[in-house]
Amino acid sequence: ERERERGREPILPTMSSSRSSSSRPKIRPLPKTVVDRIAAGEVVQRPVSVVKELLENSLDADALQIDISSQRGGLESITVTDDGVGIHPRDLPLACTRFATS
Repeated sequence: ERERERGREPILPTMSSSRSSSSRPKIRPLPKTVVDRIAAGEVVQRPVSVVKELLENSLDADALQIDISSQRGGLESITVTDDGVGIHPRDLPLACTRFATS
């Protein structure tokens, strides 16, 4: 909300509380104002950054059960398994594009 008060789009959209599938696409392109604010050289600093992103993806998918495991502190492997609703087939092409979000 603070971002909107300052006249800027929030980087992360608010999540819906409904677990049911809606007709609104779950994946959509980010607004140009947000894309322009993303650093071009963004890199993963620590394995916890990956876990955070994957956990957010699970929550976006309305997961109720989320299991996280790693090997060597996440340096060798990070696995996140959830019971979320997943991506609707119509959203797959857009999900693989640059600067799209759920």
